[in-house]
Amino acid sequence: MTPVELSRTLLHAVRRAVDDGELAVAVPERVVVGPPGPGGCGDYASNLALQLARPAGRTPRDVADVLRPYLLRTAGITDVVVTGPGFLNFSLDAAAPGALVDEVLRRGPRYGHAGGEGGPVVRLSCPREIRALVVMDSVARLLRAQGTRVRVGCEDAPPKEWIDVLGIDADTAPRTAEDPAVPVARNPVPAPSPQAVLTLGRDAGRWAMLHPAPHDRPRLTGGEHLVQRESNPLFRVRYAHARTRALLRNAADLGFGPEADRDATPTATPTATPLLTTLADHPRVLAAAARDHAPDRLARHLVGVADGVLPLLPGVLPLGEEKPSAAHRARLAVAAAAGTVLAGGLSLLGIDAPDHL
Repeated sequence: MTPVELSRTLLHAVRRAVDDGELAVAVPERVVVGPPGPGGCGDYASNLALQLARPAGRTPRDVADVLRPYLLRTAGITDVVVTGPGFLNFSLDAAAPGALVDEVLRRGPRYGHAGGEGGPVVRLSCPREIRALVVMDSVARLLRAQGTRVRVGCEDAPPKEWIDVLGIDADTAPRTAEDPAVPVARNPVPAPSPQAVLTLGRDAGRWAMLHPAPHDRPRLTGGEHLVQRESNPLFRVRYAHARTRALLRNAADLGFGPEADRDATPTATPTATPLLTTLADHPRVLAAAARDHAPDRLARHLVGVADGVLPLLPGVLPLGEEKPSAAHRARLAVAAAAGTVLAGGLSLLGIDAPDHL
């Protein structure tokens, strides 16, 4: 169960409690879940009970106690613990690695996306500054991936060269008081030189703007974002993706493909556990990056995926006279899933993921 699915489960539990007369509240439009805080436990936690307590006219713990039985009857949730003033803490079934890999391969680059679009249009706006435009463009992509309708605009029309080189989608019409927008990407550090960014080109230029945290100044000198070596995080991410695609081609030449066998995957790839954990966390990272307007979190997450998959790749294909086995198919499936996450994540950052590098 992903964080997005858990959020929907919480909303469904509230609806059932209201229909059964257990609670008298308006069902909220959304519920935020995240890692447990201090004193929490399990896999995820939510402050939903605290959110509903006042409109329900009850204490948060009372609301949590009402919701707990509904949640425990949900497949995938093994335990619900109420901590503190009324935080709900969830322990989930540990999904079999094969099931996780199956889901990634089935959904492809849309793994971690939320379905459908609804609600009012969110209007984003940023200053006429090159890093702000790149960040706003990526935030818009992330929000759309989470099912939010988005429009973007710059406070002053940016140069056409910025839009063309960096692939920015920006409405050049300034916003008015009658058409308010959510400000994004007002970075606390000095704006980088537009020419230095444009010299890097679209992919490296966008990465240079998105990978650092907002309070960190992008490094644009020395060509570090263009060199094809391990010290360049963008190169590691794109190289890892290209390697997974090459393995799929090579495996096809040998007559086999990826197969996330539910028995073979854990035993055939024991060192893949950290990578599988990172892949399972991808939907939560996307939701958090969209919610907090923080594409840098996704960029660093992709570096973690790349660093997790690269050590596994030498053991994917059979060696010498060795015949392809279920273990090889399972390893290939894990590698393919990692490549899929890398491609989908880079797309949300507006960066190309070439199959050959």
